Amino acid sequence: FTRDWMLENQVHQTNFKAMRARMSQHGIEDVGERLRAMMPWIAESRLVDKSKN
Repeated sequence: FTRDWMLENQVHQTNFKAMRARMSQHGIEDVGERLRAMMPWIAESRLVDKSKN
């Protein structure tokens, strides 16, 4: 595992970034976004303010 991970990082994470892009297109991501929008108390206790960071 470690050897593969190090090689992946040496080639600028091409496989990892491709996998992340594929996963972000999954339908569950849309469902999750809509559900989080219905729960305003989640935004109130965020650890990171994305408008600033």
